[in-house]
Amino acid sequence: MNLAVIQMVSQDDVQANLRLARRLLERAAQGGARLAVLPENFAAMGRRDLAAIGRAEALGEGPILPWLKRAARDLSLWIVAGTLPLPPDDDADGKSHACSLLIDDQGERAARYDKLHLFDVDVADNRGRYRESDDFAHGQRVVVADTPVGRLGLSVCYDLRFPELFGALREAGAELISVPAAFTAVTGAAHWQVLTRARAIETQCYVLAAGQGGEHPGQRMTFGHSAIIDPWGSVLTEQDQGEAALLASRDAAEQASIRQRMPVQQHRRFFSSDVPRPIVVE
Repeated sequence: MNLAVIQMVSQDDVQANLRLARRLLERAAQGGARLAVLPENFAAMGRRDLAAIGRAEALGEGPILPWLKRAARDLSLWIVAGTLPLPPDDDADGKSHACSLLIDDQGERAARYDKLHLFDVDVADNRGRYRESDDFAHGQRVVVADTPVGRLGLSVCYDLRFPELFGALREAGAELISVPAAFTAVTGAAHWQVLTRARAIETQCYVLAAGQGGEHPGQRMTFGHSAIIDPWGSVLTEQDQGEAALLASRDAAEQASIRQRMPVQQHRRFFSSDVPRPIVVE
């Protein structure tokens, strides 16, 4: 069981969230996982001081990045760190990105993906209006990286609605795609599973969809239903609400067979010129 997705119900207390995440990562490692994906906003939900949190982390003064590196080393686990509010690498005072980091099992950063598509939408829920661009800048790169369980493409939440990104990840060699998320209860009930399964089927990749699932500060409700989905679109494991560490295995031979029997990548004829050039992190 070499793959894991972690579902949480994160609150606004960073330390409490990190303690819970550690327990769930330990459960994943004990189950044999080599790679685990944390959900979007795993360290804090409902905080309005995101820029300050990000600056502190970038300057080495915050608790989250040291915790993350220590957990990866202690558990010998590759971790996709959901999202963190981090400024650009070269500008600690710049506007933060919703950043998904890949940390290797030695505690070193293997890749950084800044969320391309920001959730600026109106939803018929208790909150009503979401404007991620008020807090975050758009990312600019498509990112894939090699891991012990296969080549991983990185994405975040709202990215699910843009299949051209997932096509670019597949073109760059992705075999698995991480999707840390905090889908609203309303949009999740309507679209979460159909989107995650569609992206797996289109790319013939394993989709590692790690969600938030419950009630958060400000009466925000998230959909949950974290899942690991195989390249045929089958849901291997799923959790509706609450906290969980879900495990499944990648069958590389079966994935290769699916791609050989139905060679959709070779059959593609149309590509979007708007997709950023894939950046492969070796």
